[in-house]
Amino acid sequence: MERKERLRSHIGYGSSYRKGEREDLGSQSEIGAVMGGQIWMVKPDKDVHAANPCIWMQSGVVNFKSCNHFYDCNTCKYDLGMRRRVDQGLQISWQDAMRKRPSLQRSCRHSLTKRISMRACAYDYQCATCDFDQLFEDVWAPRTGMKPLEVQNVKGFNVPMGYYAHNGHTWVRVESGGNMRIGLDDFILKLLGKADKFDLPLVGKVLDHGKAGWGLKRQGNPADILSPIDGVIVDVNFQARENPALANEDPYGKGWLFMVRTPDIKAEAERLMVDTDTLEWMTQEVTRLEIMIEKTAGPLAADGGYLSNDIYGNLPGLGWSNLTKNFLGV
Repeated sequence: MERKERLRSHIGYGSSYRKGEREDLGSQSEIGAVMGGQIWMVKPDKDVHAANPCIWMQSGVVNFKSCNHFYDCNTCKYDLGMRRRVDQGLQISWQDAMRKRPSLQRSCRHSLTKRISMRACAYDYQCATCDFDQLFEDVWAPRTGMKPLEVQNVKGFNVPMGYYAHNGHTWVRVESGGNMRIGLDDFILKLLGKADKFDLPLVGKVLDHGKAGWGLKRQGNPADILSPIDGVIVDVNFQARENPALANEDPYGKGWLFMVRTPDIKAEAERLMVDTDTLEWMTQEVTRLEIMIEKTAGPLAADGGYLSNDIYGNLPGLGWSNLTKNFLGV
């Protein structure tokens, strides 16, 4: 119930909406939004606030709009619709709204989208010519791994909440700005143990969902990894490439492996599991592993117990090829 209440306060369970007319946009009791040429009037409950406020809301142009496009404004239909209205002279742009504020209150767009702490814009919102914007997008953001806010544990294996999961035991996290960060999950890293080497794709390589796109090696044993999404590699974690153990030490943070840019974030996310679905699937995977271990090493403890790190290293009888075929699907 507490979790539901927190969610309700963030995304507004109980909110109502209806189709409106142009004259409704001046309403004080409802919030107007234009999508696909259609006016929608939204009336959130009294406790609602935007967990991820849209940049148009942050600038004060609209009263309420939560971002549901991972702050990838360049491909956002709402942003496109708003910019069209600006071009038609029907409303002010978010940049002009910010320019009206005192200089120290003119927040950088990355501050408005909650990607960095408060920083004043020094380039009059001409982001294309901003050195900081280029540095942030090309260097800082891609190479900064963040840990999950919440982690659940399934018999010794950590499962991050808010991350997407693929049944080839890779995880995907959508970053602000639209890139997708990818790594191996805690289960497969503990199962296969520390890799001697990651064969990571080069920047610019195209990945295809469900096809082998990269891999790892341990003691001469190779393992191909299926790509969880379609997309193009835009950055690779050179620290994990040089020190493969980093993935085992911090799989959902500093142990990320590469970043991908995909043309349709939502479509890719719909192919993957998240939260409850991931936990249910992981429970099934652990059960399958326990059955394999019992056939090789004999009965486990009555309650199953927690499985330790480097399962293959401790039980080589499980067979490398057998494990990769069953859990990596290749």
